[in-house]
Amino acid sequence: MDPRDTAPDSWEQEDDVEATIDGQLDPAFMALNVNAKPFVPNVNAAEFVPTFSVKAHSENLDSAVAVEKMSTMEVSESVAPVENGDSDMTPEEPWDQKEAEPNEEEPGGGSCGDQGPTVTANIEENSPEVVMEEEEETPAPKVPLTQPDAPKKEHINVVFIGHVDAGKSTIGGQIMYLTGMVDKRTLEKYEREAKEKNRETWYLSWALDTNQEERDKGKTVEVGRAYFETDKKHFTILDAPGHKSFVPNMIGGASQADLAVLVISARKGEFETGFEKGGQTREHAMLAKTAGVKHLIVLVNKMDDPTVNWSLERYDECKEKLVPFLKKVGFNPKKDIYFMPCSGLTGANLKEPTDMCSWYTGLPFIPHLDSLPLFNRSTDGPVRLPIVDKYKDMGTVILGKLESGSISKAQQLVMMPNRHVVEVLSLLTDDVETDDAEPGENLKLRLKGIEEEEILPGFILCNAENLCHSGRTFDAQIVIIEHKSIICPGYNAVLHIHTCIEEVQITALICLVDKKTGDKSKTRPRFVKQDQVCIARLRTAGTICLETFKDFPQMGRFTLRDEGKTIAIGKVLKLVAERD
Repeated sequence: MDPRDTAPDSWEQEDDVEATIDGQLDPAFMALNVNAKPFVPNVNAAEFVPTFSVKAHSENLDSAVAVEKMSTMEVSESVAPVENGDSDMTPEEPWDQKEAEPNEEEPGGGSCGDQGPTVTANIEENSPEVVMEEEEETPAPKVPLTQPDAPKKEHINVVFIGHVDAGKSTIGGQIMYLTGMVDKRTLEKYEREAKEKNRETWYLSWALDTNQEERDKGKTVEVGRAYFETDKKHFTILDAPGHKSFVPNMIGGASQADLAVLVISARKGEFETGFEKGGQTREHAMLAKTAGVKHLIVLVNKMDDPTVNWSLERYDECKEKLVPFLKKVGFNPKKDIYFMPCSGLTGANLKEPTDMCSWYTGLPFIPHLDSLPLFNRSTDGPVRLPIVDKYKDMGTVILGKLESGSISKAQQLVMMPNRHVVEVLSLLTDDVETDDAEPGENLKLRLKGIEEEEILPGFILCNAENLCHSGRTFDAQIVIIEHKSIICPGYNAVLHIHTCIEEVQITALICLVDKKTGDKSKTRPRFVKQDQVCIARLRTAGTICLETFKDFPQMGRFTLRDEGKTIAIGKVLKLVAERD
């Protein structure tokens, strides 16, 4: 092996090698070697790379220098961790680790922070355009940095519901922009791309509708997730789909929410289609109530539309039509509902009050959310975390909202109903790693001891001392909301309870309940029809996790759907033990 190809152990040795080589060289090369003397400082400069603790890579010093000099588009942020010697790590990990455990860093990852800025500084000196384009291609989600000693902000999950095209995703995108979660450049990029597709008014919704199908059609399919912070609270936005084909997804989103924002369009004709029979405004409001949302904010959107032009008459007209219906669903108009006008596209009345709307005297949307009273949640209850979604990522990862109890790292939990014992490897709330979680937080948990294929949405994580109930047969009180014909024993429907979806059969009707007095009929009814309340026995196709409404409201409410419509809502009264 040629000694010139290997890195020297020490500089004295390098001089000796050079001296021996000098003797063997032609006179012409001797002259060149003399000229090369001024480059000695440059060799020293390469030796400084080990201050980023890259001792292991000392063979590649020359190539590292070359890369730094030829900084072109290929130099991306992902190079930094690889140079660091942690090539098997994902780019985000060193930063997360750095935040969570500064003392336990490996010597390789320790000065990762020093390296990043140096590389970018170097790029900036050479070619500012490169950095601009680079940032544009990979807009990193902004994570608000929290001081370790700062008190934890209250977590609130807000679900945006309403008819298709009412402007839910656009309002979500606008809120993220106003609170600084999406930067201006990213939005300008979305705007350019939306213009190319002749969809320039959709660009704000692209902050939440991230997959290509949603962007092409302009319809949300999955429940989009994002988060923003105000001075007092930390909010998770759940952007539910409005289309009637995706109502099951919307129920999953609403079951995680503490607060619902019903978005309605004030544009002539649009409000009417959303609110008439078959529109999603009615169905979503009802499903949100069934999913356990106590507080509803009604945003009357598109007030800037030429057909509306911030007119108070139109605003009052929408309000008058909605209030009786929301009252019928179970919301108290004085305490639970709050109306406000806004424009999602221009952002008027979302963060700052607008001059266009002098008749509205209340707070704008974000300050109003900030001023809401605290939700009371019990941390000492049993652990209950219904699973919304799961995927594989260096282990099994599950998503869900912690309904009660608290979870910490390395805790042993039980997955019901299949009774797998699992261990929590790591906890993330809104992509920020933490050591423990309180009720009401939306979590990502990495679990040990269970495969991703063994989990289904609707399973529940519990603590071993207090397992949740599981079974197939239960008695429930049901309100029939919309069904053309009669319902008899033997009727099949789809049951949505917390995040679980399962086929169910009404096996027996036990009695009718009088709506006004609450009295139960003495005889068994042979059938029930629309607008009646009954107590029935239901049996699911498979074993599910559930609790009685009295013990645990979040896991005792359900909806029955059939043929794409919500037929009934109900609550679990009693769990029936299986007969062998």
